[in-house]
Amino acid sequence: MDEHLTWVYEQKCRKVVKALEKTGFEAVYCANRQEAYANIMNEARNAHAIGFGGSETVKGLQLIPALKQMGKEVLDHQAPNLSPEEKLATRRRQLTCDLFLTSSNAVTLNGQLVNVDGVGNRVAAMAFGPKKVIVVAGRNKIAEDIDAALQRIKYVAAPANSRRLNRQVPCAVTGSCSECNSPERLCRITVILDHKPLDTDIRVLIVNDDIGY
Repeated sequence: MDEHLTWVYEQKCRKVVKALEKTGFEAVYCANRQEAYANIMNEARNAHAIGFGGSETVKGLQLIPALKQMGKEVLDHQAPNLSPEEKLATRRRQLTCDLFLTSSNAVTLNGQLVNVDGVGNRVAAMAFGPKKVIVVAGRNKIAEDIDAALQRIKYVAAPANSRRLNRQVPCAVTGSCSECNSPERLCRITVILDHKPLDTDIRVLIVNDDIGY
C-alpha cells in the first residue's frame, strides 16, 4: 500500500487506541500483523491453556502451530473432527482459560467494542472468565460510532461469516442482512463493551492492516 495512505490509516488506528485507553482498556497500536503476532506470543509464554474465539482475524495470524510447539494447550472449538459435544465442552473450557484470543466485529472511534454472536461463548469470554483476554482488530473493523458498527456487522461481518460457515440464511446469498428468523441465524446476541469490564484483564491490539471480517 502507498506509504501516505498507510500513514492516514495509522492516524486513525492511533485515535482508536487513545479512545480505548480512555474507556479503560489496555490498547496497543501494531503497525502490521507481525507486531500483533509477537505481542500475543510474548503473552502466551505465561499461559498454559489458550482459547480461541472462532475469529478469522486471529486465525490469520497463524498462531496455533507455534503455540502447540511451545507445549501450550490449545482450546479451539473449530478444530477438525470434533463432535458437537466436544465443541461445546471446548467452548466452556475457553471461559476459564489462561489466555483467550479473539477479535471484535467492530471497534468505534469512541473506544467501544461492538459484537454480535450466535452461541455467545466469544462475547461471554470477552466480558468475564479468562485470566487474560487479547482482542485483535484490523483497521477494517474501525467504525465511526455504534450505529456504524452495527451496520458494518449486518452488511459485512455477518454475511461473510454466514457464507464461510455454510449457513442457510438469506445474507449468505444476498450479502446483506434481512433481519431473518432462520433457524441457522448467527445474529442472536449483541454485546457492546462501552468500558473495560471491572474484573477482566483485556488488551486490544489495533493493527494497521485489513484482517478478518
